[in-house]
Amino acid sequence: MFEGKKILLGITGSIAAYKAILLVRSLVKQGAEVKVVMTPAAKDFVSPLTLATLSKNPVLIDLFSEQTWSNHVMLGRWADVMLIAPLSCNTLSKMAHGNCDNLLLATYLSATCPVCVAPAMDEDMWHHPSTKRNLELIAGFGNAIIPVENGELASGLTGDGRMAEPETILTYLQEHFFFKQDLLGKKVLVTAGPTHEPIDPVRFIGNHSSGKMGVAICKELALRGAEVELVLGPSNINVTHEKIRVHKVKTASEMYDACNSLFAGTDIAIMSAAVADYSPVNLSSEKIKKTDGTLALELKRTKDILKSLGLQKQPGQLLVGFALETSNEREYAIGKLESKNADMIVLNSLNDEGAGFGHDTNKVSIFERNGKEITYERKPKQQVAHDIVDRIVNMLYA
Repeated sequence: MFEGKKILLGITGSIAAYKAILLVRSLVKQGAEVKVVMTPAAKDFVSPLTLATLSKNPVLIDLFSEQTWSNHVMLGRWADVMLIAPLSCNTLSKMAHGNCDNLLLATYLSATCPVCVAPAMDEDMWHHPSTKRNLELIAGFGNAIIPVENGELASGLTGDGRMAEPETILTYLQEHFFFKQDLLGKKVLVTAGPTHEPIDPVRFIGNHSSGKMGVAICKELALRGAEVELVLGPSNINVTHEKIRVHKVKTASEMYDACNSLFAGTDIAIMSAAVADYSPVNLSSEKIKKTDGTLALELKRTKDILKSLGLQKQPGQLLVGFALETSNEREYAIGKLESKNADMIVLNSLNDEGAGFGHDTNKVSIFERNGKEITYERKPKQQVAHDIVDRIVNMLYA
């Protein structure tokens, strides 16, 4: 996600400074090079040694040390983005009025890269007229401001002023600084999660799919500018994004109908849901009582969503299917690519550790109609989504 990006993280004196540890760890894990500059007051809240260890770079604090005297010029030119998180009320005031009494402020004032801030302060300070005025001033200088959140504050009160969570900050950086809007104007249909095929009012046939992979793909698509129609089976994941419209379904039949009604108006369809292959022939209107002996269920094939869309596919539309296998994985994936008239198949193998249902990671191989086969290492699912969408974009504009 942040592969090769250079992030300069500024940390000021705030109880929210502990979140900087999570920020550094996440950025480095996602491929960013991170350098940290702190105000002297920030040392009281978070250890420079911890940040240096996680960032793999020395933490800079003192303005007048021999090692850092000229760094304030170099750092602002080195970085792709300077992120100040947390931004205290005191440092905000100094930024607004051009004060320069520490290394962080000297770096900020000489930075040629974009600057983004994540404020953190108590509610009364946040709502004070001087704070609002200072925010307006630094926004007028071209600085991006990540909104504060409402929640528990250091004072023990609950209200506005809480620094945005690290995940929110990372998403903001992606959306505003690093993502190409290479899918702007495109409409994408995505399926995610399992389906539940009812046996009686309390029982169903289902699987262990969580929907995490499909939802991660939706987020990646939205970050790149696409308008997403998500057909989501039973899942505990709550999806809220202005570019993602959620259609909740339960059964394979409901998912089939939703996909067929939406497909014609989309440029890309990504069928990542784990749809049941069979459903009961008869649905009992009452709970089936336990009896001695065995219970026989007669099952029928469900409608094949991917194949149905493959038959309807028009020139210019891209169709992506998923295959979850336990044996002969490559052969089944290639066969599915042909039999379903798909443009790409994303293969999961349950034989791979950390892949498949329920995990936060995944390991996939991608098979394309043009004959390309690409195998990726195990990664967090959001990074896997990035790889998948990269291949879709490559095919779309080939």
